[in-house]
Amino acid sequence: MQPLRTGDSGPAVAEVRSALREFGLLPALAPGAVGTADDTYDAAVERAVRAFQQRRGLITDGIVGPATYRALREARWSLGDRMLGLLISAPMSGDDVFALQERLLELGFDTGRPAGVFDAQTEKALRAFQREYGLNQDGICGPATLRALRQLGRKVTGGRPGLLREQERVRRAGPRLRGKRIVIDPGHGGPDRGVTVAGVAEADLMWDLARRLEGRMAATGMEALLSRGENSCPPEPERAAFANAAGADLVLSLHTDANRSMHAQGLATFHFGNGNGSTSTVGEALAGLIHRELLYRTRMLDCGIQPRTWEMLRLTRMPAVRIEVGYLTHLGDRRKLLDPVFRDVVAEGILVAVKRLYLLGQNDQPTGTFTFQDVLAHELARAE
Repeated sequence: MQPLRTGDSGPAVAEVRSALREFGLLPALAPGAVGTADDTYDAAVERAVRAFQQRRGLITDGIVGPATYRALREARWSLGDRMLGLLISAPMSGDDVFALQERLLELGFDTGRPAGVFDAQTEKALRAFQREYGLNQDGICGPATLRALRQLGRKVTGGRPGLLREQERVRRAGPRLRGKRIVIDPGHGGPDRGVTVAGVAEADLMWDLARRLEGRMAATGMEALLSRGENSCPPEPERAAFANAAGADLVLSLHTDANRSMHAQGLATFHFGNGNGSTSTVGEALAGLIHRELLYRTRMLDCGIQPRTWEMLRLTRMPAVRIEVGYLTHLGDRRKLLDPVFRDVVAEGILVAVKRLYLLGQNDQPTGTFTFQDVLAHELARAE
């Protein structure tokens, strides 16, 4: 679809306005109101779109692009509005799927992190629920299954089950990096150059950074997998599917940013989190560790740690972090990124942050002081 923005008009804008009214972000139409104003993208619509985007963990640019349109569509579904099941070619997604996943988790059935997409793990959890409660084990959430879900009290207490499982997996993985499988996702690639300024392309810089990080990880005994080749650019759902199929422990997505203002600069990290309270606690913890390490080592401006629902964060079944290493549109950030020594510093900082995640605070060192050699020494000591 073509992005919708202030000044546009037509049926697509009318659909967006209708959805925003449903969510209480635009006033309802007066009874009998007619005219063309309801198909115009005006300042009130832009403000409402920004509010919706902020609520849903999207970029708050006031433009209805593919991600915002998908979120508007998904937010209109409530559990019980339709039958839910596994569709391989076009998986069902929406707030109703998220509600189903949350309910199954409360009852002790593992759907993985609730991301609002009906996947194979959700179907497996639903069939297990149906089997335990004497229902037809068809993996479809129809009227009978919905009634049973609503009648039963929650089994799991003491915290959100999905988050507890995610934390427990990290604890069980142990402090050693050897054997851990990490997917490194260099942004863009191939014909998609990403941000390009003064002949410098985001795709090339992030490929180089990914290779530097890959080499350091391999030296520690980790299995580092790249989500793309040097001259290819798979879409984000394919990259997420690659990480899921590989059974990765973590995903690290590498990007740079751009802004119309030449003064915009700095470092930002992102983890999965939506407006419904679902988040990746390990992803958030890793984002914080990476953010603090890189701020200390690079002295870049702090642009914060933020939850988002981007597909690479939402569709991966393991903790994923997206790192925006500066703005290519800022002269100072661009000079740093063009320096190979700077990219080495970033790669070392990311590796150290991953090590800190698995140390769980034990035998750790102050931020910015843990080195690549320290990591190698720690790995050798653990091996003995």
